[in-house]
Amino acid sequence: MSGVGGWTGRSASALQSALRLSNEKFAEKLGIGARTVASWHQKPDLRPQSEMQQVLDTAYERASDAERARFAELTGDGPAAHTRPDTKEADRRLAADPHIGAALEWLDQHAYRSPGAARRAVAEQAARVDAQEAYARATRRAWVDQRAVTDALADYYGRRHGDHGLYAGSCGDQALNTSVLTCADWLDLACELRPPHDGLTIASARPDPREVLDEHATNAAVNRLAETVAMNTRLMNAPLYRLLSTDIRERHLGGTFGVDHFVHYALTMDLLEGELLDALAAGDTTSLPLRDRYLPDVGAVLDVGGRLCAGGALALTAIARPADPYRGEADYVLLVQERSGHVLNATRRLAVIPKGFHQPLTDVRRETEIGATLRREMEEELFGRPDADNTVADTLTADPMHPTRLTKPMRWLLAQPGRLLMECTGFGLNLVSGNYEFASLIVIDDEEFWTRYGGVVEANWESATLRQYSTTDAELVTELLGDVAWSNEGLFAMTQGLRRLAEIGGERVKLPAIEWEIGQ
Repeated sequence: MSGVGGWTGRSASALQSALRLSNEKFAEKLGIGARTVASWHQKPDLRPQSEMQQVLDTAYERASDAERARFAELTGDGPAAHTRPDTKEADRRLAADPHIGAALEWLDQHAYRSPGAARRAVAEQAARVDAQEAYARATRRAWVDQRAVTDALADYYGRRHGDHGLYAGSCGDQALNTSVLTCADWLDLACELRPPHDGLTIASARPDPREVLDEHATNAAVNRLAETVAMNTRLMNAPLYRLLSTDIRERHLGGTFGVDHFVHYALTMDLLEGELLDALAAGDTTSLPLRDRYLPDVGAVLDVGGRLCAGGALALTAIARPADPYRGEADYVLLVQERSGHVLNATRRLAVIPKGFHQPLTDVRRETEIGATLRREMEEELFGRPDADNTVADTLTADPMHPTRLTKPMRWLLAQPGRLLMECTGFGLNLVSGNYEFASLIVIDDEEFWTRYGGVVEANWESATLRQYSTTDAELVTELLGDVAWSNEGLFAMTQGLRRLAEIGGERVKLPAIEWEIGQ
Protein backbone atom coordinates (compact mmCIF):
# COMPACT_ATOMS: atom_id res chain seq x y z
CA MET A 1 0.00 0.00 0.00
CA SER A 2 1.73 3.12 -1.19
CA GLY A 3 -0.75 4.62 -3.63
CA VAL A 4 -2.69 7.83 -3.18
CA GLY A 5 -5.89 7.41 -1.21
CA GLY A 6 -5.10 3.96 0.14
CA TRP A 7 -3.88 4.77 3.64
CA THR A 8 -5.44 3.25 6.75
CA GLY A 9 -4.57 3.58 10.41
CA ARG A 10 -2.62 0.32 10.14
CA SER A 11 -0.50 1.40 7.16
CA ALA A 12 0.07 4.87 8.64
CA SER A 13 1.36 3.21 11.81
CA ALA A 14 3.58 1.00 9.64
CA LEU A 15 5.06 4.09 8.01
CA GLN A 16 5.77 5.54 11.45
CA SER A 17 7.52 2.31 12.42
CA ALA A 18 9.52 2.28 9.17
CA LEU A 19 10.67 5.86 9.84
CA ARG A 20 11.45 4.85 13.47
CA LEU A 21 9.74 7.88 14.96
CA SER A 22 7.86 8.30 18.23
CA ASN A 23 4.24 9.48 18.20
CA GLU A 24 5.35 13.03 18.89
CA LYS A 25 8.12 13.08 16.25
CA PHE A 26 5.87 11.49 13.61
CA ALA A 27 3.14 14.03 14.33
CA GLU A 28 5.70 16.82 14.08
CA LYS A 29 6.96 15.46 10.74
CA LEU A 30 3.43 15.35 9.32
CA GLY A 31 2.38 18.65 10.88
CA ILE A 32 -0.54 17.13 12.79
CA GLY A 33 -1.50 16.45 16.39
CA ALA A 34 -0.04 13.55 18.35
CA ARG A 35 -3.60 12.44 19.24
CA THR A 36 -4.28 11.77 15.58
CA VAL A 37 -1.25 9.50 15.40
CA ALA A 38 -2.37 7.70 18.56
CA SER A 39 -5.83 7.17 17.05
CA TRP A 40 -4.28 5.26 14.14
CA HIS A 41 -2.84 2.72 16.59
CA GLN A 42 -6.17 2.36 18.35
CA LYS A 43 -8.22 2.13 15.12
CA PRO A 44 -6.10 0.34 12.51
CA ASP A 45 -8.96 0.13 9.99
CA LEU A 46 -9.65 3.88 10.15
CA ARG A 47 -9.27 5.70 6.78
CA PRO A 48 -7.81 9.21 7.14
CA GLN A 49 -9.50 12.00 5.17
CA SER A 50 -8.21 12.94 1.70
CA GLU A 51 -6.03 15.80 2.94
CA MET A 52 -4.33 13.46 5.39
CA GLN A 53 -3.92 10.85 2.63
CA GLN A 54 -1.91 13.41 0.67
CA VAL A 55 0.24 14.25 3.70
CA LEU A 56 1.03 10.56 4.17
CA ASP A 57 1.77 10.14 0.46
CA THR A 58 4.28 13.00 0.70
CA ALA A 59 5.96 11.50 3.76
CA TYR A 60 6.25 8.16 1.96
CA GLU A 61 7.67 9.75 -1.20
CA ARG A 62 10.34 11.52 0.85
CA ALA A 63 11.37 8.36 2.68
CA SER A 64 14.71 6.74 1.96
CA ASP A 65 15.02 3.44 0.14
CA ALA A 66 15.80 1.66 3.43
CA GLU A 67 12.73 3.21 5.07
CA ARG A 68 10.53 2.17 2.13
CA ALA A 69 11.92 -1.36 2.38
CA ARG A 70 11.04 -1.51 6.08
CA PHE A 71 7.56 -0.20 5.25
CA ALA A 72 7.14 -2.91 2.61
CA GLU A 73 8.12 -5.60 5.11
CA LEU A 74 5.61 -4.31 7.64
CA THR A 75 2.71 -4.02 5.20
CA GLY A 76 3.38 -7.08 3.04
CA ASP A 77 3.89 -5.03 -0.17
CA GLY A 78 7.56 -5.90 -0.64
CA PRO A 79 9.47 -9.02 -1.62
CA ALA A 80 10.98 -9.26 1.86
CA ALA A 81 7.58 -9.58 3.48
CA HIS A 82 6.57 -13.02 4.77
CA THR A 83 3.15 -13.12 6.34
CA ARG A 84 3.60 -16.65 7.66
CA PRO A 85 6.71 -17.70 9.56
CA ASP A 86 8.76 -20.74 8.55
CA THR A 87 6.58 -23.67 9.64
CA LYS A 88 9.45 -26.15 9.21
CA GLU A 89 11.51 -24.28 11.80
CA ALA A 90 8.53 -24.17 14.16
CA ASP A 91 8.00 -27.92 13.74
CA ARG A 92 11.69 -28.56 14.38
CA ARG A 93 11.66 -26.62 17.63
CA LEU A 94 8.52 -28.37 18.82
CA ALA A 95 10.16 -31.72 18.14
CA ALA A 96 13.78 -31.12 19.15
CA ASP A 97 14.20 -28.03 21.37
CA PRO A 98 14.51 -29.30 24.98
CA HIS A 99 13.53 -25.92 26.42
CA ILE A 100 10.33 -25.79 24.37
CA GLY A 101 9.77 -29.41 25.38
CA ALA A 102 10.07 -28.47 29.06
CA ALA A 103 7.53 -25.68 28.57
CA LEU A 104 5.09 -28.03 26.85
CA GLU A 105 5.46 -30.61 29.63
CA TRP A 106 4.92 -27.94 32.29
CA LEU A 107 1.80 -26.75 30.48
CA ASP A 108 0.34 -30.26 30.23
CA GLN A 109 0.94 -30.86 33.94
CA HIS A 110 -0.48 -27.58 35.22
CA ALA A 111 -3.44 -27.39 32.85
CA TYR A 112 -4.25 -31.00 33.79
CA ARG A 113 -4.26 -32.16 30.20
CA SER A 114 -3.12 -35.45 28.74
CA PRO A 115 0.53 -35.70 27.66
CA GLY A 116 0.96 -34.20 24.19
CA ALA A 117 -2.08 -31.95 24.35
CA ALA A 118 -0.02 -28.80 24.70
CA ARG A 119 2.23 -29.78 21.78
CA ARG A 120 -0.78 -30.23 19.49
CA ALA A 121 -2.40 -26.98 20.62
CA VAL A 122 0.82 -24.99 20.17
CA ALA A 123 1.48 -26.51 16.73
CA GLU A 124 -2.02 -25.58 15.54
CA GLN A 125 -1.73 -22.05 16.90
CA ALA A 126 1.79 -21.55 15.51
CA ALA A 127 0.49 -22.28 12.01
CA ARG A 128 -1.91 -19.34 12.42
CA VAL A 129 0.66 -16.80 13.63
CA ASP A 130 0.89 -13.75 11.35
CA ALA A 131 4.47 -12.49 11.43
CA GLN A 132 3.63 -8.97 10.32
CA GLU A 133 0.93 -8.63 12.95
CA ALA A 134 3.35 -9.92 15.59
CA TYR A 135 5.91 -7.29 14.57
CA ALA A 136 3.25 -4.58 14.50
CA ARG A 137 2.04 -5.56 17.97
CA ALA A 138 5.60 -5.37 19.30
CA THR A 139 5.90 -1.88 17.82
CA ARG A 140 2.61 -0.78 19.35
CA ARG A 141 3.79 -2.03 22.74
CA ALA A 142 7.05 -0.12 22.42
CA TRP A 143 5.10 3.08 21.82
CA VAL A 144 3.34 2.85 25.19
CA ASP A 145 5.40 5.09 27.44
CA GLN A 146 6.45 4.51 31.03
CA ARG A 147 4.11 7.16 32.45
CA ALA A 148 1.07 5.55 30.82
CA VAL A 149 2.02 2.20 32.38
CA THR A 150 2.48 3.78 35.80
CA ASP A 151 -0.83 5.66 35.66
CA ALA A 152 -2.74 2.55 34.57
CA LEU A 153 -1.29 0.48 37.41
CA ALA A 154 -1.94 3.28 39.91
CA ASP A 155 -5.58 3.25 38.79
CA TYR A 156 -5.75 -0.52 39.17
CA TYR A 157 -4.05 -0.85 42.58
CA GLY A 158 -4.11 2.64 44.09
CA ARG A 159 -1.01 4.66 44.92
CA ARG A 160 -0.73 3.92 48.63
CA HIS A 161 -1.68 1.10 51.01
CA GLY A 162 -0.54 1.58 54.59
CA ASP A 163 3.25 1.85 54.75
CA HIS A 164 3.61 0.76 51.13
CA GLY A 165 3.07 2.81 48.02
CA LEU A 166 4.34 3.58 44.54
CA TYR A 167 7.86 5.00 44.39
CA ALA A 168 7.92 8.57 43.11
CA GLY A 169 10.44 11.35 43.19
CA SER A 170 11.66 14.57 41.67
CA CYS A 171 14.79 16.03 40.12
CA GLY A 172 14.51 19.72 39.49
CA ASP A 173 11.25 20.19 37.60
CA GLN A 174 11.08 16.54 36.58
CA ALA A 175 8.50 14.31 38.28
CA LEU A 176 9.67 10.71 38.54
CA ASN A 177 6.77 8.27 38.99
CA THR A 178 7.12 4.49 38.82
CA SER A 179 5.12 1.29 39.22
CA VAL A 180 7.49 -0.02 41.92
CA LEU A 181 5.72 -0.74 45.22
CA THR A 182 8.03 0.01 48.13
CA CYS A 183 8.22 1.51 51.64
CA ALA A 184 10.58 3.75 53.59
CA ASP A 185 12.39 0.79 55.16
CA TRP A 186 13.27 -0.52 51.71
CA LEU A 187 14.91 2.69 50.43
CA ASP A 188 18.36 4.28 50.77
CA LEU A 189 19.71 0.96 52.04
CA ALA A 190 23.43 1.63 51.45
CA CYS A 191 23.89 -2.11 51.83
CA GLU A 192 27.20 -3.54 50.68
CA LEU A 193 26.69 -6.55 48.47
CA ARG A 194 28.94 -8.92 50.36
CA PRO A 195 28.49 -11.12 53.42
CA PRO A 196 27.19 -10.65 56.04
CA HIS A 197 25.13 -7.72 54.71
CA ASP A 198 24.04 -9.57 51.54
CA GLY A 199 22.34 -12.32 53.52
CA LEU A 200 19.46 -13.84 51.57
CA THR A 201 19.34 -17.63 51.91
CA ILE A 202 17.77 -20.65 50.25
CA ALA A 203 14.77 -22.30 51.91
CA SER A 204 14.01 -24.99 49.33
CA ALA A 205 15.29 -26.01 45.92
CA ARG A 206 12.09 -27.85 44.97
CA PRO A 207 9.71 -26.07 42.56
CA ASP A 208 6.26 -25.25 43.93
CA PRO A 209 3.71 -27.61 42.35
CA ARG A 210 0.59 -25.61 43.29
CA GLU A 211 -0.06 -23.70 40.04
CA VAL A 212 -3.31 -24.75 38.34
CA LEU A 213 -4.26 -23.06 35.06
CA ASP A 214 -7.83 -22.33 34.05
CA GLU A 215 -8.92 -22.25 30.40
CA HIS A 216 -8.08 -18.58 29.79
CA ALA A 217 -4.65 -18.87 31.43
CA THR A 218 -3.96 -22.04 29.43
CA ASN A 219 -4.92 -20.38 26.15
CA ALA A 220 -2.69 -17.40 26.94
CA ALA A 221 0.23 -19.76 27.64
CA VAL A 222 -0.42 -21.66 24.39
CA ASN A 223 -0.43 -18.39 22.44
CA ARG A 224 2.85 -17.36 24.06
CA LEU A 225 4.54 -20.62 23.12
CA ALA A 226 3.07 -20.62 19.62
CA GLU A 227 4.47 -17.20 18.88
CA THR A 228 7.80 -18.16 20.47
CA VAL A 229 8.28 -21.11 18.10
CA ALA A 230 6.76 -19.40 15.05
CA MET A 231 8.93 -16.29 15.39
CA ASN A 232 11.99 -18.29 16.49
CA THR A 233 12.26 -16.33 19.74
CA ARG A 234 14.86 -17.47 22.25
CA LEU A 235 13.57 -19.35 25.30
CA MET A 236 15.86 -21.00 27.86
CA ASN A 237 14.37 -22.93 30.75
CA ALA A 238 16.94 -21.89 33.35
CA PRO A 239 16.31 -22.15 37.09
CA LEU A 240 15.50 -18.90 38.86
CA TYR A 241 15.14 -17.75 42.45
CA ARG A 242 11.58 -17.10 43.61
CA LEU A 243 11.21 -14.86 46.64
CA LEU A 244 9.51 -16.46 49.66
CA SER A 245 10.07 -13.92 52.46
CA THR A 246 11.86 -10.63 53.13
CA ASP A 247 13.78 -9.02 55.98
CA ILE A 248 15.14 -5.89 54.33
CA ARG A 249 16.34 -2.76 56.10
CA GLU A 250 19.24 -0.31 56.07
CA ARG A 251 22.58 -2.10 55.43
CA HIS A 252 20.89 -5.51 55.53
CA LEU A 253 19.33 -7.80 52.94
CA GLY A 254 17.61 -10.75 54.53
CA GLY A 255 14.92 -13.21 53.56
CA THR A 256 14.54 -16.52 51.80
CA PHE A 257 14.35 -17.85 48.25
CA GLY A 258 12.95 -20.96 46.67
CA VAL A 259 13.86 -22.25 43.23
CA ASP A 260 11.57 -22.52 40.22
CA HIS A 261 12.00 -22.74 36.47
CA PHE A 262 11.86 -20.02 33.90
CA VAL A 263 9.05 -21.59 31.86
CA HIS A 264 6.71 -21.22 34.87
CA TYR A 265 7.39 -17.49 34.89
CA ALA A 266 7.27 -17.10 31.08
CA LEU A 267 3.87 -18.79 30.83
CA THR A 268 2.21 -17.04 33.78
CA MET A 269 3.42 -13.83 35.47
CA ASP A 270 5.40 -12.57 32.48
CA LEU A 271 2.21 -12.44 30.41
CA LEU A 272 0.87 -9.57 32.53
CA GLU A 273 3.10 -6.95 30.91
CA GLY A 274 2.01 -7.78 27.37
CA GLU A 275 -1.65 -7.86 28.37
CA LEU A 276 -1.36 -4.39 29.91
CA LEU A 277 0.59 -2.88 27.01
CA ASP A 278 -1.88 -4.26 24.47
CA ALA A 279 -4.76 -2.79 26.47
CA LEU A 280 -3.05 0.60 26.69
CA ALA A 281 -2.24 0.59 22.97
CA ALA A 282 -5.91 -0.10 22.24
CA GLY A 283 -7.03 2.60 24.67
CA ASP A 284 -9.10 0.29 26.88
CA THR A 285 -7.81 -1.13 30.18
CA THR A 286 -11.17 -2.21 31.59
CA SER A 287 -10.49 -5.90 30.93
CA LEU A 288 -7.26 -7.45 32.29
CA PRO A 289 -8.23 -11.07 33.04
CA LEU A 290 -4.69 -12.38 33.54
CA ARG A 291 -3.92 -9.60 36.03
CA ASP A 292 -7.21 -10.28 37.79
CA ARG A 293 -6.13 -13.90 38.14
CA TYR A 294 -2.45 -13.66 39.06
CA LEU A 295 -2.05 -10.27 40.76
CA PRO A 296 -5.51 -8.93 41.65
CA ASP A 297 -4.65 -6.54 44.50
CA VAL A 298 -1.87 -5.16 46.67
CA GLY A 299 -2.37 -7.97 49.18
CA ALA A 300 -1.47 -10.48 46.47
CA VAL A 301 1.55 -8.37 45.46
CA LEU A 302 2.93 -8.33 49.01
CA ASP A 303 2.21 -12.03 49.61
CA VAL A 304 5.43 -13.06 47.87
CA GLY A 305 5.42 -16.53 49.41
CA GLY A 306 1.90 -17.25 48.18
CA ARG A 307 2.60 -16.65 44.50
CA LEU A 308 5.40 -16.89 41.97
CA CYS A 309 7.59 -13.87 42.72
CA ALA A 310 10.57 -13.93 40.35
CA GLY A 311 12.80 -10.96 39.74
CA GLY A 312 16.31 -9.72 39.63
CA ALA A 313 19.03 -7.21 40.28
CA LEU A 314 19.96 -4.16 38.26
CA ALA A 315 22.59 -1.55 38.90
CA LEU A 316 23.58 1.93 37.87
CA THR A 317 27.24 1.64 36.86
CA ALA A 318 29.45 4.68 37.56
CA ILE A 319 33.10 4.59 36.46
CA ALA A 320 35.59 7.30 37.45
CA ARG A 321 37.34 9.10 34.60
CA PRO A 322 40.31 11.48 34.86
CA ALA A 323 40.12 15.07 33.72
CA ASP A 324 40.47 15.42 29.96
CA PRO A 325 41.43 18.50 27.90
CA TYR A 326 38.52 17.82 25.52
CA ARG A 327 35.90 16.27 27.77
CA GLY A 328 36.55 18.45 30.81
CA GLU A 329 36.93 17.87 34.54
CA ALA A 330 37.13 14.55 36.35
CA ASP A 331 33.77 12.80 36.55
CA TYR A 332 31.95 9.47 36.60
CA VAL A 333 30.65 8.06 33.36
CA LEU A 334 27.14 6.64 33.80
CA LEU A 335 26.09 3.76 31.54
CA VAL A 336 22.50 3.48 30.31
CA GLN A 337 21.21 0.90 27.84
CA GLU A 338 18.28 0.76 25.49
CA ARG A 339 17.07 -2.83 25.75
CA SER A 340 16.91 -4.75 22.49
CA GLY A 341 13.80 -6.23 20.89
CA HIS A 342 15.04 -9.75 21.69
CA VAL A 343 14.86 -9.62 25.49
CA LEU A 344 11.91 -11.03 27.40
CA ASN A 345 11.01 -7.95 29.44
CA ALA A 346 11.56 -4.17 29.34
CA THR A 347 11.80 -4.57 25.55
CA ARG A 348 13.08 -1.41 23.83
CA ARG A 349 13.08 0.44 27.15
CA LEU A 350 15.82 2.44 28.82
CA ALA A 351 17.46 0.67 31.74
CA VAL A 352 20.58 0.79 33.82
CA ILE A 353 23.23 -1.83 33.06
CA PRO A 354 23.85 -4.52 34.18
CA LYS A 355 20.34 -5.95 34.60
CA GLY A 356 19.40 -9.59 34.95
CA PHE A 357 17.20 -12.20 36.53
CA HIS A 358 18.41 -13.45 39.90
CA GLN A 359 19.15 -17.10 39.27
CA PRO A 360 21.72 -19.76 40.08
CA LEU A 361 24.09 -21.18 37.52
CA THR A 362 25.62 -24.14 39.32
CA ASP A 363 25.54 -23.52 43.10
CA VAL A 364 21.99 -23.00 44.32
CA ARG A 365 23.00 -22.11 47.88
CA ARG A 366 26.03 -19.87 47.34
CA GLU A 367 24.57 -17.85 44.48
CA THR A 368 21.62 -16.51 46.48
CA GLU A 369 23.69 -13.36 47.12
CA ILE A 370 22.50 -10.42 45.01
CA GLY A 371 26.14 -9.49 44.48
CA ALA A 372 26.76 -12.85 42.80
CA THR A 373 24.20 -12.08 40.11
CA LEU A 374 25.53 -8.56 39.54
CA ARG A 375 29.15 -9.72 39.19
CA ARG A 376 28.03 -12.34 36.70
CA GLU A 377 25.94 -9.79 34.79
CA MET A 378 28.92 -7.42 34.64
CA GLU A 379 30.97 -10.18 33.03
CA GLU A 380 28.18 -10.92 30.57
CA GLU A 381 26.73 -7.49 29.75
CA LEU A 382 29.77 -5.22 30.06
CA PHE A 383 32.85 -7.37 29.55
CA GLY A 384 31.67 -9.71 26.82
CA ARG A 385 31.68 -13.17 28.41
CA PRO A 386 29.15 -15.30 26.47
CA ASP A 387 29.73 -18.39 28.65
CA ALA A 388 28.32 -16.49 31.65
CA ASP A 389 25.01 -16.10 29.80
CA ASN A 390 22.68 -19.03 30.43
CA THR A 391 20.10 -17.57 28.04
CA VAL A 392 22.42 -18.50 25.16
CA ALA A 393 23.39 -22.04 26.16
CA ASP A 394 23.25 -24.43 29.07
CA THR A 395 25.95 -23.97 31.70
CA LEU A 396 28.41 -26.88 31.70
CA THR A 397 31.26 -25.27 33.65
CA ALA A 398 31.51 -26.31 37.31
CA ASP A 399 32.40 -22.79 38.47
CA PRO A 400 31.76 -20.12 35.82
CA MET A 401 33.01 -17.35 38.16
CA HIS A 402 36.25 -19.10 39.11
CA PRO A 403 39.14 -16.57 39.10
CA THR A 404 40.84 -18.37 36.21
CA ARG A 405 37.81 -17.80 33.97
CA LEU A 406 37.28 -14.11 34.69
CA THR A 407 37.80 -11.44 32.04
CA LYS A 408 40.81 -9.13 32.42
CA PRO A 409 38.68 -6.16 33.55
CA MET A 410 36.93 -8.20 36.27
CA ARG A 411 40.16 -9.84 37.37
CA TRP A 412 41.72 -6.38 37.76
CA LEU A 413 38.74 -5.10 39.76
CA LEU A 414 38.84 -8.03 42.19
CA ALA A 415 42.63 -8.06 42.58
CA GLN A 416 42.58 -5.39 45.30
CA PRO A 417 39.90 -4.54 47.89
CA GLY A 418 38.18 -1.23 47.26
CA ARG A 419 38.46 -1.18 43.48
CA LEU A 420 34.86 -2.37 43.07
CA LEU A 421 32.06 -1.02 45.27
CA MET A 422 28.66 -2.69 44.98
CA GLU A 423 25.70 -1.57 47.09
CA CYS A 424 21.98 -2.22 47.12
CA THR A 425 20.23 1.16 47.15
CA GLY A 426 16.59 0.07 47.26
CA PHE A 427 14.12 -2.79 47.04
CA GLY A 428 10.61 -2.94 45.63
CA LEU A 429 7.97 -5.07 43.94
CA ASN A 430 7.23 -4.04 40.38
CA LEU A 431 3.49 -4.03 39.72
CA VAL A 432 4.05 -4.64 36.00
CA SER A 433 4.61 -8.39 36.58
CA GLY A 434 4.96 -8.63 40.35
CA ASN A 435 8.74 -9.00 40.11
CA TYR A 436 11.11 -8.19 42.96
CA GLU A 437 13.71 -5.56 42.08
CA PHE A 438 17.01 -5.08 43.91
CA ALA A 439 18.11 -1.63 42.75
CA SER A 440 21.87 -1.29 43.13
CA LEU A 441 24.90 0.88 42.47
CA ILE A 442 28.27 -0.20 41.07
CA VAL A 443 31.10 2.29 41.54
CA ILE A 444 34.64 2.00 40.18
CA ASP A 445 36.59 4.82 41.83
CA ASP A 446 40.06 4.12 40.46
CA GLU A 447 40.58 6.21 37.30
CA GLU A 448 43.10 3.65 36.07
CA PHE A 449 40.26 1.29 35.19
CA TRP A 450 38.83 3.59 32.52
CA THR A 451 42.30 4.26 31.12
CA ARG A 452 43.01 0.52 30.91
CA TYR A 453 39.64 -0.97 30.02
CA GLY A 454 37.24 1.78 28.96
CA GLY A 455 37.67 0.72 25.36
CA VAL A 456 36.57 -2.87 25.98
CA VAL A 457 33.38 -2.08 27.90
CA GLU A 458 30.71 -3.26 25.45
CA ALA A 459 27.07 -4.26 25.86
CA ASN A 460 25.90 -7.69 24.70
CA TRP A 461 22.88 -8.80 22.61
CA GLU A 462 20.43 -7.67 25.29
CA SER A 463 21.11 -4.01 24.45
CA ALA A 464 20.20 -2.16 21.27
CA THR A 465 22.39 0.80 22.24
CA LEU A 466 24.68 1.81 25.10
CA ARG A 467 24.77 5.46 26.11
CA GLN A 468 27.10 7.31 28.44
CA TYR A 469 26.38 10.36 30.57
CA SER A 470 28.65 12.46 32.75
CA THR A 471 27.92 13.22 36.39
CA THR A 472 29.00 16.80 35.69
CA ASP A 473 26.32 17.28 33.00
CA ALA A 474 23.34 18.24 35.13
CA GLU A 475 21.25 19.34 32.16
CA LEU A 476 21.45 16.10 30.18
CA VAL A 477 21.10 13.80 33.20
CA THR A 478 18.00 15.69 34.36
CA GLU A 479 16.57 15.44 30.84
CA LEU A 480 17.38 11.71 30.82
CA LEU A 481 15.45 11.13 34.04
CA GLY A 482 12.37 12.67 32.42
CA ASP A 483 12.49 10.40 29.36
CA VAL A 484 9.25 8.40 28.99
CA ALA A 485 11.18 5.49 27.43
CA TRP A 486 12.43 4.22 30.82
CA SER A 487 11.38 0.88 32.20
CA ASN A 488 9.88 1.36 35.65
CA GLU A 489 12.54 -0.68 37.43
CA GLY A 490 15.24 1.09 35.42
CA LEU A 491 14.06 4.53 36.53
CA PHE A 492 13.82 3.28 40.12
CA ALA A 493 17.41 2.01 40.09
CA MET A 494 18.71 5.09 38.26
CA THR A 495 17.11 7.47 40.75
CA GLN A 496 18.21 5.58 43.84
CA GLY A 497 21.69 5.10 42.42
CA LEU A 498 22.15 8.80 41.73
CA ARG A 499 21.00 9.65 45.26
CA ARG A 500 23.66 7.39 46.75
CA LEU A 501 26.34 8.51 44.30
CA ALA A 502 25.74 12.13 45.29
CA GLU A 503 26.54 11.13 48.90
CA ILE A 504 29.80 9.30 48.18
CA GLY A 505 31.04 10.70 44.86
CA GLY A 506 32.50 14.01 46.03
CA GLU A 507 33.38 16.66 43.44
CA ARG A 508 32.85 14.30 40.55
CA VAL A 509 29.06 14.56 41.01
CA LYS A 510 27.40 17.87 40.14
CA LEU A 511 23.74 17.05 39.74
CA PRO A 512 20.49 18.52 41.13
CA ALA A 513 19.17 17.00 44.34
CA ILE A 514 16.88 14.02 43.85
CA GLU A 515 14.11 13.43 46.38
CA TRP A 516 11.73 10.51 46.77
CA GLU A 517 8.26 10.06 48.19
CA ILE A 518 5.83 7.17 48.42
CA GLY A 519 2.33 6.98 47.05
CA GLN A 520 1.96 10.49 45.69
